Amino acid sequence: MTLYETIGAQLKEAMKAGETEKRDTIRLIQSAVKNMAIEKRKDPSELADAEVEEVIKRLVKQRKDSIEQYMAGNRPDLAEQEEKELVLLSQYLPEAMPEAELVALVEEALQEGGVTEKSQMGQAMGLVMKKVAGRASGDDVRRIVESKLS
Repeated sequence: MTLYETIGAQLKEAMKAGETEKRDTIRLIQSAVKNMAIEKRKDPSELADAEVEEVIKRLVKQRKDSIEQYMAGNRPDLAEQEEKELVLLSQYLPEAMPEAELVALVEEALQEGGVTEKSQMGQAMGLVMKKVAGRASGDDVRRIVESKLS
């Protein structure tokens, strides 16, 4: 069963159980996946799990940004709603890479690429992101790369 099919099945379960927040969040995912499928001229069920995960990661990033904005704007009620959606969205993503493993991967990539200076940040990020292959966020990678190059 693909990730898209799993999401569809969980939507039905949420509707039967009367879980409105979960239902609405799953519908949000489905809508975003369908939009991506339209862009790629495919049927949503033909999308690979990695493509669906990419859409969900984008939604997660949007939620994190929104939470930051709402907290800065003194709107904890809206931030709380976004946090609930963030938790539900995160359930559909694979486990994030542990911090220690990510640090080791960054160090290895920097050594292989011969990157030692902060001016080579772009090159370093490119090397590390290839090795990470979507198992860690770009923000986490950038934070660790910056700490290693400074």
